[in-house]
Amino acid sequence: MPVDLFNNAACALAVTAEDGTILQANARFGEWLGLSPTELCGRRFQDLLTMGGRIFHQTHLAPMLRMQGNFTEVKLDMRHSDGRKVTVLLNAIKRTHAGETFYDLALFGTTDRDKYERELLNARKLAEALLQEKTATELALQQAQADLSDAYAIAQRRAMFAEQMVAIVSHDLKNPLTAIRMASDFLNRGERTTKERQLLGHIGQSSERAQRMIADLLDFTQARVGQGITIKTAPVDLHALTHQAVDELRVAFPKATLEHHALGSGDASLDADRVQQIIGNLVANSVAYGDLQRPISITSRLGDGQCEVSVHNHGAVIPHTLLAGLFEPMTRGTDQGSDVRSVGLGLYIVRELARVHGGDVAVSSTEQGGTTFSVRFLPVGAVEV
Repeated sequence: MPVDLFNNAACALAVTAEDGTILQANARFGEWLGLSPTELCGRRFQDLLTMGGRIFHQTHLAPMLRMQGNFTEVKLDMRHSDGRKVTVLLNAIKRTHAGETFYDLALFGTTDRDKYERELLNARKLAEALLQEKTATELALQQAQADLSDAYAIAQRRAMFAEQMVAIVSHDLKNPLTAIRMASDFLNRGERTTKERQLLGHIGQSSERAQRMIADLLDFTQARVGQGITIKTAPVDLHALTHQAVDELRVAFPKATLEHHALGSGDASLDADRVQQIIGNLVANSVAYGDLQRPISITSRLGDGQCEVSVHNHGAVIPHTLLAGLFEPMTRGTDQGSDVRSVGLGLYIVRELARVHGGDVAVSSTEQGGTTFSVRFLPVGAVEV
């Protein structure tokens, strides 16, 4: 090997005699051990090792080199001139020249390699820990999903049972309430004092409100538990039907000013009783939350493929945050209470009745324009029952 290439090699190089005496060493070898090449020459290679390294060299490396003629990447600890340990990877090959045996040694530093191996080991441990954590999290998630599914099934059964009980109780309450109304009507026909007529009036109003609640509850349970609300459609005069409903509602809500507006003309195929129920629920809602100093407008609209009933009032604006869930059961548009309200099912039932007619319900509420509920129906002949 050319002298310059030997001396300036990137790794430590040395040539030893068969007994390990260093015959030649390059500058890199000297730098690693804090000795000059001249100081290295004449010293035995094994004497530069730590105690453990010398034992390993004597018992394994030297015999292996004599028998096999070479070995590669053997990790050894050498002793620096200042006493610190220097770890190297040793490669050696046996060479014979002019009847003499020589050993060519090449040594590579392990500092960067050891650092890389430590980082690799740490990364592996971290990956194993993350995998273990991921597995544990997945198992916990599966268990949570199973528990949630069980809880949901139990809640569903309880809700179904509760709704069925509501339906049964509501149905059974109809008969005694009918008897109460009949009795109060009968008693009201005779001669009564002002106080007695006032009390009978309260009984009648309370029984009517209770009947509305029961009707709402029965419709609710029919929509949620049964096969859905059913309707029987027939050709009707929407304007006349709305006018009749408004006349009846004026008696029920004497403090409110109800105005009916009929727009357009055309045919409609609807369930008359259910349409009156829709108008009644929307008007009751307007009486509960509207400004009774101003009229409540009920508009029936026909023509151009339209079949619609809308109810408008000048009450307080419905908060935007409540509009999306306004037609859900047990929901109110404000925090106000009113004895004309039932159990918070009126708007929900309006929506369900609109849908079984093939239509839907919408609401708009602004400070300037007031609040308007609009129920759209399919044109005549388009509703399937």
